[in-house]
Amino acid sequence: MRTDVVIAGAGPVGLSLALELSNHGVRSIVIERKAMNAPTTVRCNHVSSRSMEFFRKNGFADAVRNAGMPSDYAQDISYRITTSGRELSRIKIAASGDRFTQRDTGVDADWPTAEPPQRVNQLYLEPIMIETAMARDEITVLFEHELTEFSQDADKVIASARSKDGTQLQIEASFLAGCDGGNSIVRQSIGGEFHGDAVIQRVQSTYLRAPDLISRMQVEPSWCMFSLNPRRSGNIYSIDGKELWLVHNYLRDDEPDFDSVDRDQSIRDIFGVGPDFEYEALNIEDWYGRRLVVDKLREGRVFLAGDSAHLWVPYAGYGMNAGIADAIDLGWILAGSVNGWGGQKLLDAYVAERGPITDQVSRFAMDHCIKMAAQRSSVPDDIEDDTPEGERSRARMGEETYALNIQQYAAAGLNYGYYYDQSPAISYDGEAAPDYSMSEYRPSTVPGCRVPHFHMQDGSSLYDNFGPVFTLLRCDPEEDVAEFTAAAQAVGVPLKVLDIAPPEEVARLYRHPLVFVRPDQHVAWRGSADSADPSVIIDLVRGA
Repeated sequence: MRTDVVIAGAGPVGLSLALELSNHGVRSIVIERKAMNAPTTVRCNHVSSRSMEFFRKNGFADAVRNAGMPSDYAQDISYRITTSGRELSRIKIAASGDRFTQRDTGVDADWPTAEPPQRVNQLYLEPIMIETAMARDEITVLFEHELTEFSQDADKVIASARSKDGTQLQIEASFLAGCDGGNSIVRQSIGGEFHGDAVIQRVQSTYLRAPDLISRMQVEPSWCMFSLNPRRSGNIYSIDGKELWLVHNYLRDDEPDFDSVDRDQSIRDIFGVGPDFEYEALNIEDWYGRRLVVDKLREGRVFLAGDSAHLWVPYAGYGMNAGIADAIDLGWILAGSVNGWGGQKLLDAYVAERGPITDQVSRFAMDHCIKMAAQRSSVPDDIEDDTPEGERSRARMGEETYALNIQQYAAAGLNYGYYYDQSPAISYDGEAAPDYSMSEYRPSTVPGCRVPHFHMQDGSSLYDNFGPVFTLLRCDPEEDVAEFTAAAQAVGVPLKVLDIAPPEEVARLYRHPLVFVRPDQHVAWRGSADSADPSVIIDLVRGA
């Protein structure tokens, strides 16, 4: 068999890579051990805004918004003494049916995007992505196949796979991408090793069915409900908005392992229910919170993305979503090489760009994990008392939980603030990118940053108007870009010129008459027609 790119793993990361390659006409074969639509983990519950923007580009963002919980089910985050007890605070997030309406008054309602985040479980997300991928002519998914080994030389990769019935096959490709998870055979084969903190948290996690739980609640149910009481601290995620729940029970430092803790009693303490309450455990999903980053993202024609390259505590939902960001960056880069216009430095750019971001996000997540653990361990003994002291304790915990956790559940910085400042395929101009935190950022056209979003005069998203590869935004229609288009055409680089008139709220950010944007929405160059040699700029951004 022959293809352009072999992808190990058909989870959200591998499928995102296949879709991005397909957007550029590049063929891929995706090798997946599981059967098609086999039961998957329910751990991932959040799709970031940047991931939703990518899903929009690929035509299935609306399907994701319509999946999982009912359209009127609150996607809020509620902090309570128990699931069925008194509420301490609530972070408001719009129900999917309230998005893009005046009813959307949540903390992310004013974010600069056409696609805010969406709370939907991986159980519902993966089938949508599989269906979308399998409808593309460029994508072949081999379910119930396992990558067994591979070799490479200067020109190609030869991957060997084995089907469930033992049939062996060989696939020749230009590149191989390991999107095969934390136990990645691809990572192990290229000698990549994880470094960091092996265990910073242990979570006893149970996927269960409890049809009567909502009827026990004193306040409106929400997507995520944390329980903070002296007996047990944990949280639950709604899977379907009705009866399916994922329960996280955070082990204390003096509890040696998962089996040392009474799972059933812990669930009841988190719910705030007695022995008469009935539920059905569907699956055990226990996990360790880690901060591990690989020391090698690439070897020759072999690349790593997603959990094969980094594992961390999934705060702010940035396990899967960081992997999708890897896939988006890697996809257009590999496409440039396969399609003949990308140079060697463009391949080098993947490691230079995603490596530092991976480390930054892992540290954000670890820092937040430590702060949340401290908060769980400081629940006052009188928090349930009907006394003035108890009321003060509840008020204080409500304020503290909101202040700490709005950072991860309204993580604008992690969505839009990260930038690439060490890439060989970006033309820097000396201005530093604005700093960002988990929750805060400042939009900028500094090369390496996400180009600031706005809606065009016809109401469409700026990003909806981009070309398939590079887009040259022209803020001044008098700028002559003929040399840019000629230089791009001469080396086969697809380039679309898009005239824009940024609205007042972002006009100050577009102070350069030209802004050169990549397929991943990051700025590659900015300036004027007479400030640089177009041929030099084109060669730099294509990694020649």
